Amino acid sequence: MVELRQTSKQDAIWATLQSVMDPEIPIVSVCDLGIVRDVYDDKVVITPTYSGCPATEVIGMDIRLALDKAGFDEVAVTTSTSPPWTTDWITKLGREKLTEAGIAPPVKSSQSKTTLFADKPVVSCPICKSDDTILVSQFGSTACKALYKCGTCLEPFDYFKCI
Repeated sequence: MVELRQTSKQDAIWATLQSVMDPEIPIVSVCDLGIVRDVYDDKVVITPTYSGCPATEVIGMDIRLALDKAGFDEVAVTTSTSPPWTTDWITKLGREKLTEAGIAPPVKSSQSKTTLFADKPVVSCPICKSDDTILVSQFGSTACKALYKCGTCLEPFDYFKCI
């Protein structure tokens, strides 16, 4: 089996992209959300969180600006929708940052066959960590989040839906 190694240029591009924040959740980088799928010496491949995401174009422009500023103006930015993005691609650091910002990260894996058809997941409050929470609305501040309310601290919060 051949092991693929990243070049130092790819490492530098990844480091540059870590500073590009998601425009809808500006405390999480596009890398930590799993939007950046692949980095090559001549190309960055991004996958939108869903086909109708209004931030996709802004993310592409922000990545382009960051690459240009870092001297990678010859690196193309391309979009791929296959395979489709999934919340499984959110990194551990991304999940921690979501929680710190008061957004509950996805509870289940998208690989679970029960994601769409089972009982609603138990979503812990990112503020007080209580499991005494209720779904208020399937849609929160953005289409990819649901609105919950904590029965313990009474605070409303967004839950990043499992996709």
